[in-house]
Amino acid sequence: MTDKRTLLDALAAALQEATKVNGSTQVKPAAVLWPDTDRQWLPVFMNLRERCNGLLQLGAYDPKAFRGPAIWLKCLIGGSIAQDEAAQGAHIVHLPGVSRADLRAIETCPRDLQPLAELQYRGVFWSQSNGKDWTVNAFLTSKNGGLGLDVAQDKATQEALIQAVEAGVLLERPVVELMGRSINAAWLNSLLAPNPTRDLLVWMNDPEAAHAKWSKQQWAIFDKRAKADFGFDPKADGVLVAAEKLAKAEGQWAAVSELYKDSFGSFPKIFDLLAQVQPPQRNLFDGFEGQEGYPQANEGGESSLRYALAACGPMMPDQARDEIAKIEKEHGVRRSWLWARMGQAPLATALEFLAKVASASKQLPVGATPDALALSYQQTGWQVDAAAMRALAAVTSKVDIAAVSLALRAVYLPWLEESAKRLQDAVKAAGGLSVAAQANGAEPVAGVCTVFVDGLRYDVATRLQELLGSFGTTTLDAAWTSMPSVTASGKAWCSPVARWISGNLADTEFQPRVSADGKSLSTHNFRKLLADHGVQFLDKHETGDAAGAAWTETGDLDHYGHQHGIRLARDMEVQLAQVVERILELEQSGWKKFRIVTDHGWLLLPGGLPKSELPKHQAETRWGRCAVLKDSAHGTPLTFGWDWCNDVQVAYAPGVSSFVAGSDYAHGGISLQECWVPVLNLESGTSAVGSAKATIDSVTWKGLRCTAVVSSQSVDLNLDIRTKPAQSSSSLVAQPKLLVDGKASLAIVDDDQLGAAAVVVVLDAQGNVIQKLATTVGG
Repeated sequence: MTDKRTLLDALAAALQEATKVNGSTQVKPAAVLWPDTDRQWLPVFMNLRERCNGLLQLGAYDPKAFRGPAIWLKCLIGGSIAQDEAAQGAHIVHLPGVSRADLRAIETCPRDLQPLAELQYRGVFWSQSNGKDWTVNAFLTSKNGGLGLDVAQDKATQEALIQAVEAGVLLERPVVELMGRSINAAWLNSLLAPNPTRDLLVWMNDPEAAHAKWSKQQWAIFDKRAKADFGFDPKADGVLVAAEKLAKAEGQWAAVSELYKDSFGSFPKIFDLLAQVQPPQRNLFDGFEGQEGYPQANEGGESSLRYALAACGPMMPDQARDEIAKIEKEHGVRRSWLWARMGQAPLATALEFLAKVASASKQLPVGATPDALALSYQQTGWQVDAAAMRALAAVTSKVDIAAVSLALRAVYLPWLEESAKRLQDAVKAAGGLSVAAQANGAEPVAGVCTVFVDGLRYDVATRLQELLGSFGTTTLDAAWTSMPSVTASGKAWCSPVARWISGNLADTEFQPRVSADGKSLSTHNFRKLLADHGVQFLDKHETGDAAGAAWTETGDLDHYGHQHGIRLARDMEVQLAQVVERILELEQSGWKKFRIVTDHGWLLLPGGLPKSELPKHQAETRWGRCAVLKDSAHGTPLTFGWDWCNDVQVAYAPGVSSFVAGSDYAHGGISLQECWVPVLNLESGTSAVGSAKATIDSVTWKGLRCTAVVSSQSVDLNLDIRTKPAQSSSSLVAQPKLLVDGKASLAIVDDDQLGAAAVVVVLDAQGNVIQKLATTVGG
């Protein structure tokens, strides 16, 4: 059985041993006197008292603490003062500040000690065999009456030894643990300050609060470790010097810097401190080398980047592309800095996606027919739109949005314009999209829930596919929507009752009718038509019967785009989260197969779409990207019949222009973004062949840091901590961590999350959740 005896137990045993005598040859001592000249044992008295029932102490009168002056102790030992049960037993008298010599020389013994002097003749001293006091060092090292441990005798170790006793971190350790160990200053300091790096950050974050919270011993230890380990004097140097050293991150401060990067959310005031530190002079030829630790350098970089991006606005497309590539080469490094993770480098973040737009927009969709162009767009073209959205999503302030918008417009608008013209030319050659397009609504199928998302553009659907990857198997297809690409027409086009719908010449608002009775396809009539053909309409949180067929509507992309323009890019994750939550709600209610459809895509361009003229007297109704012509009007070069009724003639704005000025967001025209729409199929509860598998073996917390051990045969797995497992936007950490040898450690960035419910998730190389485990932040 493991010996659990602690150093304090050993000390108590040694004192108790001193009370024992051979009864046949010796008289039982009246008391054991324990001299402690340097008061080294003073901090352990009360803990030791629990192990030694008769332990008393010389000092100010406090009978509840078993402490009193010499005369009180003399009377207590002599029995003239009644003892309670706790004070009974063989008396051991601790004498802090008193040496054996003080009592030996009676004639010079201080008057207040004289009542105890005669006890040296009726009692015994607990001293070393050479008559010297038992110091902490002597008790630990002596092989004659002590423990015989290996304790370094240098000054630093001896100071740390006393501090360890005062702090209570040494005497509670098992003796067996110390046998064979070299007890030195470094090891003792590790007990006194197990995490000096974190202590330094705690102090920097709020010096006054740390000083008030720490005990005298803790402060002394911190002060000592700061000087010894970090070459820094907290009192003499102050927090600004500490901030300078943290910014440089040289020597031992490199570890401090790494800890701060991992858990900056726990030290919110340090950023403002670092922001006061002036960075070294920047050499333009060296870029930002040596500038990483300085918020001022990042702020200066953002300012220069803002100017550089804005300057791209009036440039020709190729010139703007070259300039953005040059800017990316200079400023891209700042995305790896902590300040970018803290949201302090939005322009550098946006620049990554601007550079992708600049590079990818050199290649236009190719093909002589609408289908060929659509295939080209589906293969690579959508990535330009996705990068443009992410560039806009990265910035929030007015000045940053303006700078990113100017640079983006310079390279994105020409690509949009030429891509749209290529499709429009192909559509004119084909006589309209209706030649290639058919209503893409699938027949009602039992067990399939059709989820309608208004305005789900193809590039956005690829992101939705990522978010739904953990649900099961997903496949992303695409099809043409109806012309024009507006909600009333397109929603009917992708519905499972499309073949029972038609239009007529009077439908100038593009809302078709129920073929059977000619009634307008209002919300009521659409729901009735669904019901007539065995399709349940599931409103809001309704879940219906998973054995049947169903239609439900979720998401608010189109309405949000019309209301907020380019802000849609920034809030897209929130919009998609609504879709994911609705599908999760249905999946948990028994639905396993989903068909996610939409009515149309859209164009989103900062600064507004170019204006195209169409005289009002020629239009029966006019939308941003299309208009119904009057019978008397002459057709434009882009005039085609409405797909639900060819007699309704619709004029389309050329390129990506709009009949209404100032619109950042619009749809209804002829472009790949508006007309080539996604069809996303999800089969819940299944996984792709060869998909990654993992098992979470353990999750342990130390404060706000979580360490997880995962078993898996797969590689390139990452660990994340979220409040909602399927939503990356709910992550509580700065970024997921790669599992190395099946292990990863992450720090929660927000102290307020301590105690919150969370989920540890394992992600495959595509970001899909392949395993999850519920946990509580902090353990």
